Amino acid sequence: MDYAAARRIAALCVTEPETCAFEIGAGTGTLTRALLESGARLTALEIDPALVEILRDRSDLSGAEIVATDALTYDFDGATGRAVWTAAGNLPYNIATPLVLRWLGASNPPQRIVVMVQRDVADRFMAHPATPAYGSLSVVVQFAMRVRRAFTLGPNAFWPRPKVDSAVVVMERRDEPAVVCRNRDTFFRVVRGAFAYRRKTLSNSLALALGIPRERAQAALSQLGLDSEIRGEQLDLAAFAALADRLEDETLRT
Repeated sequence: MDYAAARRIAALCVTEPETCAFEIGAGTGTLTRALLESGARLTALEIDPALVEILRDRSDLSGAEIVATDALTYDFDGATGRAVWTAAGNLPYNIATPLVLRWLGASNPPQRIVVMVQRDVADRFMAHPATPAYGSLSVVVQFAMRVRRAFTLGPNAFWPRPKVDSAVVVMERRDEPAVVCRNRDTFFRVVRGAFAYRRKTLSNSLALALGIPRERAQAALSQLGLDSEIRGEQLDLAAFAALADRLEDETLRT
């Protein structure tokens, strides 16, 4: 990542001095330096031992705590307690989704997430119903966060040059979830079940994924004024919440 891009990410992440920030995948320290210069109280995570040594040897990064760890197993709740914190980083494709979902499921989620991801991952975070990128990830992220694309970077901003475009996404934690539902666990199970078999109708997907009788799912959809043969990708968050409430029973709580 070039330094101009790093500074733009840091400015989005550190909105006031002494922001408690965690950087994921510090690498050789380009974004680390930019975050420190923006005034962050920074913990930089890096899994590669050789890169950890490089980071710790740089005098201009001495203000950061460099932690040798895997972000997917790091105890963010233990490190942050109840403090407000932000997350930043250039996330590889294979960890972007599981890490963001892990953050959102934490007892103290980040107040703000500013991450660079592959453009198609960014599309999934922000997707609207009835679009190809829309799926359970879109619903889960938008339930908890306000999401926007800050800017896009082409391969020339990196060395070595990747084969795909990247996008910087800003997620800001909502004071309250985007929709109200009686049972969040049921809501998330219905959402996951709805997209488990994308080529099938919603009622068939719920039957296969969650064991809900097809007729029962179709009846719930009809009661909500929805086509009984609708597909999951056509429902917005409010419709999913209403459907989850209709289907709420002991079998989904197990």
